[in-house]
Amino acid sequence: MIPLAHQLLRLACWVLLAPLLPGIINQVKARVAGRRGPPVLQLYYDLARLWRKGVVVSTLASPAFVILPAVAWVSLLGAALLVPLGPAGAALSFHGDVLLMLYLLALGRFCTAWAAMETGSAFEGMGVVREVSYAVLSEAAIVAAVLALCVQTGSVSMVTMLAPTAGAGVVLLGTGLFIVLLAENCRVPFDDPTTHLELTMIHEVMVLDHSGPPLAVILHGASMKLLLFSLLLTQAIVPLAQHGPIAATGLLAGGVLAVTLAVGIVESLLARFAYRRVPLLLTTAFLLCLFALLVAWKGGAS
Repeated sequence: MIPLAHQLLRLACWVLLAPLLPGIINQVKARVAGRRGPPVLQLYYDLARLWRKGVVVSTLASPAFVILPAVAWVSLLGAALLVPLGPAGAALSFHGDVLLMLYLLALGRFCTAWAAMETGSAFEGMGVVREVSYAVLSEAAIVAAVLALCVQTGSVSMVTMLAPTAGAGVVLLGTGLFIVLLAENCRVPFDDPTTHLELTMIHEVMVLDHSGPPLAVILHGASMKLLLFSLLLTQAIVPLAQHGPIAATGLLAGGVLAVTLAVGIVESLLARFAYRRVPLLLTTAFLLCLFALLVAWKGGAS
C-alpha cells in the first residue's frame, strides 16, 4: 500500500499543482505592469468551467478531433511521471527512460497538430506549420542538453542524470534549457498566449476550434508541460543530491518558483519576436547546449 500511496501522491502533484504555474506567471506580469491581474487560481476556475460545457465539433472533423487531445494529455502525463521529483524520485524509472520521455513529448505535439488540422481550416494549418518549424530547432537543443547530461553522468536514466549538477557547463546548459522552455511552452518571445491576432498566434490558433472538456484537457496538458520543463531545468543546474531530503525538496520547490517568476519577468520586459528572428534564438539555445555537451565531454576525457 505504501508504494501505491507514493505513486498516487506523485500523480496528484502533477495533476493538481501544474495549473498553479500559469497563474503565478500572470500575476508577475500584472504586478510589473502595475495591474491587479487575475487570481493565481484562475486556471483552476477555467478548467472547472470548461469541464461543465458542451463540445462544439465541426462537420468536417472526425472523432479524432475529440480523442487526440486526450491522447496528447496522457502522453504528457506519461512523460511527466518519468521526471524525478527531487529526493522523491520518479514514479517510473528504468534504463533509457529519458528516450521514452522525448518520444512522449513528441507524441503529444503530433496529436495536438493532428487535431488542429481535423477542422480543415487553413488558419489552423498555418499555426501547425509554425509550431512544427519551431519544434525542429527546439528538439535539437533538447537532444543536445540530454546528451550533455548523459556524458556528464555516464547514464541514460533520468534519476541518475539529474542527480549531480552539469559541472562546468551548468550556465550554458541552464541558459539553453530556459530558452527551450520558453519555446516549448509557447511563451514570449516565441509566442504570446494572451494575443488573438490572426497573424501572430501559434499555439492559440491550434486550439481555437476546441471547446468544453477537450479544451480543458489541452490547457491542463500545457500547464503540466510547463511544470515538466521547470523541473528539468531546476534539477539540471541545482545540486539537490548534496542536501538532505527536506532541504532538497525546498530547493526544488524554490527552483521551480524561480523559473516561473523568470518566465513572468521575461514576458513583462520583452515583446514577441518577429518570425525571422525566432530561428536565430533557437539556434543559440542549441549551440549553448552543444557547448555544454563539449564541456562535459572534455571534462570527462581529462
